[in-house]
Amino acid sequence: MKKIIIITGASSGIGKATALQLIKEGHTVYGVARRLEHMKELVAAGGKAIEIDVTDHNQVHSQIKKIIEAEGKIDVLVNNAGYAVYGPIEEVSYEQAKRQFDVNLFGLAEVTKAVLPIMRNQQSGSIINVSSIGGKVYGPLGAWYNASKFALEGWSDCLRLDVNQFGIKVIVIQPGVINTGFAKAMDHHLEDSNSPYKELKQIVAKMMQNTSKPGQYSEPSVIAKTISKAIKSKKPKTRYAAGKMARQTLLARKLLSDKAFDKMFLNMVKNYGK
Repeated sequence: MKKIIIITGASSGIGKATALQLIKEGHTVYGVARRLEHMKELVAAGGKAIEIDVTDHNQVHSQIKKIIEAEGKIDVLVNNAGYAVYGPIEEVSYEQAKRQFDVNLFGLAEVTKAVLPIMRNQQSGSIINVSSIGGKVYGPLGAWYNASKFALEGWSDCLRLDVNQFGIKVIVIQPGVINTGFAKAMDHHLEDSNSPYKELKQIVAKMMQNTSKPGQYSEPSVIAKTISKAIKSKKPKTRYAAGKMARQTLLARKLLSDKAFDKMFLNMVKNYGK
């Protein structure tokens, strides 16, 4: 059955791939991004582009209201907008850390709040939050990004309990290593040669570059198909891990103690530094 779907962060990567996948399946898809000109392919495929900066809460509510007025309902919200801040905790400014949470959590929460009233009235709907394996595992220099995704995981669990009474489903997607230009797009602090963390920064940058090599990642379409599967399911799982190294990494975190997991990462850092 055709659904009315909103996807944030639809101008590239997972959001764009998901929008194109769901348009192909016959759904009415509203792609949301900060710049309309970056969603031309989505529009050409039959989607609708809406300009929204998720950190502008007034714009979020006014634009979502227009979609509701046009369609009369919202069946699915895919919260995908996000980015990563990487760097030593003491070198990332408060403003940069705050913006990380403004986009990855607070902006996402505001879009969710904008659709909840109509979903409650419908007594149905699905809210799909694109997290990361970084919402369950951690690594060097990822404190602010991982913190935002850890927060999203817990926030999603609480939301699921809150809205269960209204027939609304809450689903978390946990992508592994995906070819989205993640390393290039991130706001990072890995190049300061005067930093006391210089060596660790160089190693982490090298590790990230390695994930962009062929065979080291999955394409965004893998996540798009996973989201499509969750939408189609009458009884979706609360979490879907998909993409390169997703399940393996989450399993390792589940089985290993904190110290053992730390040792695994520290050994990786040591080997990359050789």
